[in-house]
Amino acid sequence: MPVFDVRSPGEYNHAHIPGAFNLILFTDEERKKIGISYKQQGKQPAIKIGLEFWGPRMGSMISKVEKVIRMAYPNNKEVLVHCWRGGMRSGAVAWLLDFYGYEVYLLEGGYKAFRNHVLQSFENSYSFQLLGGFTGSGKTELLREMQALKLPVLDLEGIASHKGSAFGSIGMEEQPSQEMFENILSIQLTELSKNSHTPIWLEDESQRIGSLNIPHPIWHQMRLAPIYFADIPFTERLSYILKDYGVQDIELLISSTERIQKRLGPLETTTTITLLQEKKIKEAFGILLHYYDKQYKKSLHNREKLENLLHLITMPNTNRDENIKRLLNAVHPVIA
Repeated sequence: MPVFDVRSPGEYNHAHIPGAFNLILFTDEERKKIGISYKQQGKQPAIKIGLEFWGPRMGSMISKVEKVIRMAYPNNKEVLVHCWRGGMRSGAVAWLLDFYGYEVYLLEGGYKAFRNHVLQSFENSYSFQLLGGFTGSGKTELLREMQALKLPVLDLEGIASHKGSAFGSIGMEEQPSQEMFENILSIQLTELSKNSHTPIWLEDESQRIGSLNIPHPIWHQMRLAPIYFADIPFTERLSYILKDYGVQDIELLISSTERIQKRLGPLETTTTITLLQEKKIKEAFGILLHYYDKQYKKSLHNREKLENLLHLITMPNTNRDENIKRLLNAVHPVIA
């Protein structure tokens, strides 16, 4: 059934239940005025103000519900409504929709209860398999191919809208809030873990993806999971990343390089920026690729019992079709 979130646009845009529709009861400014009235004058004066705002909006709210149902849930008469804690806002909208003829369900505890469920879900045990490899190994393509083969895949970079490195925001949409990232992550983990006998594939990531952090309980489980490492020659990986970043705006590449200058070092930073300015992209990314190889190798070895977790898979190039066969053969020889 459709889920209608009757909180203000600001609350909804910050984070919401994935797939929920924002059915605006009060704007951000109206909600603020009602809150001030409640604190200064009491409950009943605040309700009167709220009714003045809401009254003219009732018809348009019903029209929006009808439109959503007509487009996505044809012939459906059931709806789920919630606000922050399952209080007056959702109760008022539930009354309206019930009066109009819908079968209305209220989310007990509201969005706050959903958030508690999200945080609790990260404490569950999951079966993970990590796809490892240095930058430019084509790991994202391999994960997408596994998805096409109906294998359970959790695309952390896709959820985070970031490719993980200092250059990871280039060509990507704006990242969600940390709260929204967690909401989507929880929903997908729940769906993917329904078959407890099939491990979930995900990329061997740093805990931080752009401005977002993988929840620590999930990160901890990732560090204990087996890693299938795509071992591809440096020159092949360099050619692979040039196909993507080699056509990007030079100023964006320079700006991204400057963000890692403390770790890259003053000489390497200056050299890389000079090469970028001279449009010697291959030489510039050769320096950057060496840097990221070093960083990933440090992260790879900074975990317990790596010798029991690491499975090295030699791949001569970044050919997706060939490499997916090598990968699946390393995991399940019968499949390949």
